[in-house]
Amino acid sequence: MNSKIAAYGGVDHMQQLVERHAPLVKRIAYHLMARLPASVLVDDLIQSGMIGLIEAAKNFDGSKGASFETFAGIRIRGAMLDEMRRGDWTPRSVHRNARLIAETIAELEALHGRDVKDIEVAEKLDISLDEYHHMLSDISSGRIIGIEDLGVSEDVLVTSGDSDCDHLYETQANDSFHQDLAKTISSLPEREALVLSLYYNDELNLKEIGAVLNVSESRISQIHSQALVRLKARMQDWL
Repeated sequence: MNSKIAAYGGVDHMQQLVERHAPLVKRIAYHLMARLPASVLVDDLIQSGMIGLIEAAKNFDGSKGASFETFAGIRIRGAMLDEMRRGDWTPRSVHRNARLIAETIAELEALHGRDVKDIEVAEKLDISLDEYHHMLSDISSGRIIGIEDLGVSEDVLVTSGDSDCDHLYETQANDSFHQDLAKTISSLPEREALVLSLYYNDELNLKEIGAVLNVSESRISQIHSQALVRLKARMQDWL
């Protein structure tokens, strides 16, 4: 028997943890569905998430200070994202456009020394603003794009005291990377930073964020995608 299971109540306790937190799997699955193609079935996400939840229940060590829900949330998201990445459906053109936009943003921001606007990126790419927004929409819906793609969990956006607990389970990046990432997020244009915060911290879906900011869901999707592309452009030294 796993020593952690034995230490924290045995198999019965593990089963109770899984049953009690099964709704968390559904909540995370529907949250991720907001940025996935319609071809992805929520049942597939839930199935993967349940595996992550079971693994979390097996490996949770409450003596280290983090809550089980925090630990489980990271494992559940990770299991879902791993499953989706194994079946990457993305056309090469979408990957190519994502790299091109990130490189263009990095070039323009280095040139001007400030945040660049949508229209400036579109002009540099020699395309219309509508075409640029369409590219952002493809990037958003064509693949999983998120904070996880930078090599850390979504919880790096948390700025409260709970971040010390989350750090116990963020093994993919060192302290300096986390500090630079948090600093870079805070340097994003105000609306982009707010969308990331509402999406990752408050776990609002794109439609709910649109209602908060009084813009369409599709516009929020574009802002979300551009925020992440801009973030990656500014973190290129690490990536």
